[in-house]
Amino acid sequence: MQLVLNYRKANLSDFNKLKSLGIESYSEFSSVLTPKNWKKMNSFLKSDANLLQLIEQSTVFVCEKESDIIGMIYLVPSGNPTEIFHKNWSYIRFLGVNTNFRGHGIGKKLTDLSLKYAKETNEKHIALHTSEFMDSARTIYQKIGFRKTKEIQYLGKRYWIYLLDLN
Repeated sequence: MQLVLNYRKANLSDFNKLKSLGIESYSEFSSVLTPKNWKKMNSFLKSDANLLQLIEQSTVFVCEKESDIIGMIYLVPSGNPTEIFHKNWSYIRFLGVNTNFRGHGIGKKLTDLSLKYAKETNEKHIALHTSEFMDSARTIYQKIGFRKTKEIQYLGKRYWIYLLDLN
């Protein structure tokens, strides 16, 4: 059976669906993190304030099946530095796909939409971070051409900062 999927930019009216998808798609990591570190990640996932801030500073692309959001990715424009992302980098945050719809290329398509939009908005670099336990996402990024620039420790696990030059 062919999945009929719609890709679009999200807006604030999608808040509850984005929050639910974040919780659902990242809940699998509760088994690979210590209880303390899972609590830290889960509190971020459940925080309305954190999600609202991320939505407001990002362009969010979603994948829908009928009216359900089953995939999402946040693209933060340059000029929003963090402890790990430079001021002149745009960066991807929070790629998530509903566990029932993985393996259909949704994460790849959402990443491609983010890259296309970053190029259209004249971004020069796009960065992201991913972990040793996020195998599917890491594979997508490496196939596209992102390169590891730094290893960090976060939530008791190895994470890497990846960068792609868009020139």
